[in-house]
Amino acid sequence: MRNKISVMITEKEIDKRVREIAKQISHDYAKKEIRLICILKGSVFYTCELAKRLTIPVTLDFMKVSSYGSGVESSGNIQIQKDLDESIEGLDVIVVEDIVDSGNTLSHLIPLLKERKPASIRVTTLLDKPARRESEVEIDYVGFQIEDRFVVGYGLDYDQSYRDLPYIGEIHLDE
Repeated sequence: MRNKISVMITEKEIDKRVREIAKQISHDYAKKEIRLICILKGSVFYTCELAKRLTIPVTLDFMKVSSYGSGVESSGNIQIQKDLDESIEGLDVIVVEDIVDSGNTLSHLIPLLKERKPASIRVTTLLDKPARRESEVEIDYVGFQIEDRFVVGYGLDYDQSYRDLPYIGEIHLDE
């Protein structure tokens, strides 16, 4: 299944912005170590590229949290499918998301993580889609703010396809 995809954000633009965010995080956490929590599967590309560019010590852990089935709309039903492997108590934590649209996933996840007593918790997302916001969430480091379009690439998928694209593109589903 291949659908038409138009490029919205190029690989070069993404690389430049990830470098800027890494520089800001490295500055904000100077002389500290951070734990990046990669929200699988979509944010794995962003997490890896971000981690490579940080100039401070970093460790990684992974969660799989979903509010999507195989469709294009959030179901609103949040499920933790894979929890963290290690404690975050006393750690400076940054949750890494691929895209924030409704905000429902983060509005459920952040209070859960705060109960685990990290020293601090912040959020970064590659893409922010505020037009779709249903739950208010604080995002500390935003890659790009986008319009209400269904996008794929750089880890984002449509029914598990297109994650491997090195850019962000709008998918035009065949009718």
